[in-house]
Amino acid sequence: MQASSDPRQVHIALGQRSYPILIGTGLIGRPSTWESVSSGVGAVIVTNQLVAPLYADRLARALSPRHASVRTVTLPDGEEHKHWQTLNLIFDGLLESGCDRKTVLYALGGGVVGDMTGFAAACYMRGVPFVQVPTTLLAQVDSSVGGKTAINHSLGKNMIGAFYQPQLVVCDLDTLATLPDREMSAGLAEVIKYGPIADLEFLGWIEDHIDALRARDPQALAHAVRRSCEIKAWVVGQDERETGLRVILNFGHTFGHAIEAGLGYGQWLHGEAVGCGMVMALHLSHRLGLVDAAFVDRCVALIRRAGLPTMGPALGADRYLELMRVDKKAEAGEIRFVVIGPPGQAQLRPAPDALVREVIADCCR
Repeated sequence: MQASSDPRQVHIALGQRSYPILIGTGLIGRPSTWESVSSGVGAVIVTNQLVAPLYADRLARALSPRHASVRTVTLPDGEEHKHWQTLNLIFDGLLESGCDRKTVLYALGGGVVGDMTGFAAACYMRGVPFVQVPTTLLAQVDSSVGGKTAINHSLGKNMIGAFYQPQLVVCDLDTLATLPDREMSAGLAEVIKYGPIADLEFLGWIEDHIDALRARDPQALAHAVRRSCEIKAWVVGQDERETGLRVILNFGHTFGHAIEAGLGYGQWLHGEAVGCGMVMALHLSHRLGLVDAAFVDRCVALIRRAGLPTMGPALGADRYLELMRVDKKAEAGEIRFVVIGPPGQAQLRPAPDALVREVIADCCR
């Protein structure tokens, strides 16, 4: 995008588990980026088949002055591989290389790589340090921040995992230049969500700059990533383990996770499912009397302009409800939804099945 620049920092305040998020250009290949990470120990870069040829060697060269050895574990790409068998490939690489509990793992890739590397770091020898190096917009603005790590199960998304914070998050905006357009749109879903749940001024900014974001304007992307991380840092700093406030970050995810599991992981990108899930959650918010139709139309128009689907797949209402009852926010079989009301604020509440069925009928082909 542009020459290297001093990175912006967003701080995650979690006491002894606090860490910075660095946002800028030219960061991966700059040795000074990694100065806060433990030195003199071994390092393992965990990446995937698409990202490795683009950035793995650059990262390894930048890390080599700090680490006694730098190895790479390359995983298959895609949400459909986010399971135990792929997780074991990371453990195989760590054990075969004789990695100890001071070894630092670097998650170089999108949300799947970040989630799996973080979960592996939480488990290996009961916990080793790791660093997030997200290379997709979705990972930079959401999944790399906050310490949620997991793998999928055929019956539910991200149902097996741990809260485990990284030492550092490095958002190198240059990596967004290599993203396919579909992945860019998927990332915009997680940017858009921060407006309705927390910041109407940011929602208006996104509306004014959505075309620039899709065109990968460097200044627009820098602001979107920074503001998204600021909002998430504020939420996570108050509720690290999602016992209250943090649940608002799941706006659109209850419907979205049902879409992913119902279709089969990898058929829709996570951001596509979340974008459509937000449409459904907005319609539910309206039916609950929390927002007016004009606000729903405004948000749906923005989601559409981002290149995201606004009509869900016809899985059938019974199947949607079945999948959503195993959502992590469900209690005693009662589905609880993140809804908007009033605009700029979110809340968690149940909804009658009959109302949810109406939403599914209106929002799904």
